Amino acid sequence: MKQIKKLIIFTLVCLTLTSCNSKTTDTTNDTSENPTANNDEPQSRDVFAMDTYMTLTAYGNNADEALNEAEAEIERLDALLSTGDENSEIYALNQNGTGTISEDTEILLDESEKLYTDTDGVFDITIYPVMDAWGFTTQNYRIPSDAELTELLKNVDASRIQYNKDEKKVTLPDDVKIDFGGIAKGYTSSKIMDIYKKCKVTSGMVSLGGNVQLLGAKPDGSSWRIAVQSPDDTNDYLGVLEAKDKAVITSGGYERYFEENDTTYHHIIDPATGYPARSGLKSVTIVSDDGTLADGLSTSLFIMGKEKACDFWKEHSDKFDMILMTDDNELYVSEGIADVFSSDLTTNIVKK
Repeated sequence: MKQIKKLIIFTLVCLTLTSCNSKTTDTTNDTSENPTANNDEPQSRDVFAMDTYMTLTAYGNNADEALNEAEAEIERLDALLSTGDENSEIYALNQNGTGTISEDTEILLDESEKLYTDTDGVFDITIYPVMDAWGFTTQNYRIPSDAELTELLKNVDASRIQYNKDEKKVTLPDDVKIDFGGIAKGYTSSKIMDIYKKCKVTSGMVSLGGNVQLLGAKPDGSSWRIAVQSPDDTNDYLGVLEAKDKAVITSGGYERYFEENDTTYHHIIDPATGYPARSGLKSVTIVSDDGTLADGLSTSLFIMGKEKACDFWKEHSDKFDMILMTDDNELYVSEGIADVFSSDLTTNIVKK
């Protein structure tokens, strides 16, 4: 089997890097602490966590402080949510079948439940044992038998998770295990935006292995320009999106996969079949104010396929926009971002 390492999906176009620590939506230059400071000079930091490379960028007088806090928050959440770390809360919950959970896990559990309901079960955090059977949690890749998948799928049902809100206690049925990997990076990027705001960062960006979230505009007031990577060529991109104060998150079968007998098996598993989703889509990009939502929907819409994804967007167009690339190289963009997305490819506009 051949492992191809996970790719970083986004690059920033015409971007200078920076860093800082803050939690408020004020994106104006604050020079009260240092009138001579040049807030147009960025601070930046590279971090490896959650099995991916991350870049943090911030502008403003408190940029370095914000980056310190953001890095510490990434490390804290990584340790809390890891399914493989024996000291993590999620590992203990999966092993014991029950446990009292932290505020972060409670938020993620609530968001996962909403996504599970809204997507009719397409987003399901109990898919973890199936992912593990394929080797995507350990990189020990293999193709499970139909019989094995059929048995595992009997326990893939997030509606069976029991949660006592008063006691903050979760109980998992036998053989049910959870993984927040489908929304953890989006949640983390949103938490970093909170830190930036608290520290009064004037402009900021975080790229968590392809999950990009933006604070405000660039220092000159213009929009950030984000190149959405082509699923066919890591050195090329589908187009460029101009955005402010948005999360821009892409999922695709090219991110993490292995090959066997001339067949490619990717990590986006359809909970209805237990197999990598074959939906007719190569990649899905979600643009939203909410990083957690964008992360969950990028996977969910990929599994749904174009028709169901477009129908889902029409019902929830107030919450997000999308860019879809099909297997036959058709590009679809929802009308909410059609004016701020440019591409050399023919673009089909999805309208309500």
